[in-house]
Amino acid sequence: MGAHTHEGHGGHTHDGHTHGVTAGADRRWLALALALICGFMVVETAIGILARSVALLSDAAHMLTDAAAIVLALVAIRLSARPAAGGYTYGLKRAEILSAQANGLSLLLLGAFLGYESVMRLIDPPEVNGALVLGTGLAGVAVNFAAAWCLSRANRTSLNVEGAFQHVLNDLYAFIGTAISGLVVLTTGFARADAIASLVVVALMATAGVRLVRASGRILLEAAPSGVEPDEVGDRLVADPRVAEVHDLHVWQITSGEVSLSCHVLVAPGGDCHAVRERLEQVLREEYGITHTTLQVDHVPDQRHCVTAHGRVHRAAPAIAE
Repeated sequence: MGAHTHEGHGGHTHDGHTHGVTAGADRRWLALALALICGFMVVETAIGILARSVALLSDAAHMLTDAAAIVLALVAIRLSARPAAGGYTYGLKRAEILSAQANGLSLLLLGAFLGYESVMRLIDPPEVNGALVLGTGLAGVAVNFAAAWCLSRANRTSLNVEGAFQHVLNDLYAFIGTAISGLVVLTTGFARADAIASLVVVALMATAGVRLVRASGRILLEAAPSGVEPDEVGDRLVADPRVAEVHDLHVWQITSGEVSLSCHVLVAPGGDCHAVRERLEQVLREEYGITHTTLQVDHVPDQRHCVTAHGRVHRAAPAIAE
């Protein structure tokens, strides 16, 4: 038989998400962290040039990417809050994913440049003012600790906010390394400690960049979110004794924390399609945390009709599916 209607048992969409509850608070915490980072970044750049410290300059560059991450996060929060309209049926919720992708790529590119510069200075180290590096590094620890605390108060389930938080946290570790390198230069005169500290910063930037590009790339390619195995979900749905087959199963992520699922469910003869749909929605909600679902539920067709499935087919038992 044909697909049931929404009023009966057909395609049904259920959405229990609540979005934008903390958007205003997030913007305030992000703006405060941005002010701290930008103010210190300007000072650090000037001191890095005076001290001839590539470690300080690389820290300042990392802070620039932190600032860019926060600005993009602020823009994305505003865009994501816009309601769906016209051809954008999901609204602009993917804006934060695009900004996370751009942020990750900028980290990798800037890290490559600073890595090259650090290796050159490791081979031929210039004279470094250890006292300036040490003092600035300690100040950077304090500023980044304050900025990280601000970002920890925001909603870190957002890939953007979490990315910005990880940036600032990595920068905090980097400043600790910079302060140590300044102390080493000041007490021993070992100038290469500055370049070594810079390479540590580069490694942190590369790690954060790869993580952001990978996470945002999975969402843009509409892969199943981490921790959700579509085959496992299909097997779980077909475990219901009233379900004969599940196919055309798709699980994807619209944006951070918003997972969607759609599939075609065939119910065994005599089964109540409406009751089956409600039960499967309950399973998806309680066991997988998926509340945005579109389930097309039909009875098993007779031999005169056939159902074309795309992808893997999950069947309760060959005898029923036949």
